[in-house]
Amino acid sequence: MKVSVIIPVRNEASRVVDAVDKAWAAGADEVIVCDGGSTDATITIAQGLRCQLVFSRQGRGVQQNHAAKYCQGDCLLFLHADTWLPSVGVAQIRKALSKKHCMGGSFQQRIDAEGWQYRLIERGNAARARLWQLPYGDQGLFFRRELFDRMGGFPEIPLLEDVRIMRQFRLLARPVLLPGPLSVDPRRWQQMGIARQTLRNWALLFAEKLGVSPTRLARYYRYR
Repeated sequence: MKVSVIIPVRNEASRVVDAVDKAWAAGADEVIVCDGGSTDATITIAQGLRCQLVFSRQGRGVQQNHAAKYCQGDCLLFLHADTWLPSVGVAQIRKALSKKHCMGGSFQQRIDAEGWQYRLIERGNAARARLWQLPYGDQGLFFRRELFDRMGGFPEIPLLEDVRIMRQFRLLARPVLLPGPLSVDPRRWQQMGIARQTLRNWALLFAEKLGVSPTRLARYYRYR
C-alpha cells in the first residue's frame, strides 16, 4: 500500500519544513506540496525540501485536486501545513486499509497546547468523526485512490470542501478514526480565542446547512 501525502500551502514559510519532514518520518512513500500563490518564502523553502512542488490556483480544494494528479500512491493522505503526522501515522493507515471494507478516514488529534479546553476540543472532534462520520480536514483525511477518483475529488469551493467531500464519502463507506494522534498547531484558537473560534465554526456550518453559498461564507470568514 503506497501512501502519497499531499500538503496544500499558501504563505506557510514557517511551517512547510516541519510538514514535509514529519510526513517522511511517518513513513510516506511520496510527498507533494501544492502552492496556491504564496507571496512569502514558502516556494523558495519548499524547493529545497525532499518533495515534489507543484502549483495551482488558490483554494484548498483546487490545490489538493491538482496535487492528486501527480500522485502514484494507492492511498492519498491530505495534510494541512499546520498538522503533523505521528511517527506511526502511515503504518496506522496501512493497517486500516489492509481490511478491504475500509476506504478511508482520519486521525484523532492532539492540539499542541496545554489546557483542559483543548482536550475538550480534541474529544469533541473525535466524537464528531465517530458519531456523525464527519471529520474535518485538520484531522488528516485519507482515501483509497479509486474511491477518491470516483467521488471526483474535493469540491472546488472556497470553504468547507472537507465537509462536502466527507458527506459524500459517508454515503459510500464508513470512515475510520485512527488513534494517531495527529499534532495540530493551536494558532487558530490562540489568535481568535477558543470560544470565539468554536462558535465561528458552528456558525459557518449552520449557515451552510441553511443554504448560504461557500463563496459568501468565505468572504465572511476572511473578513472576520
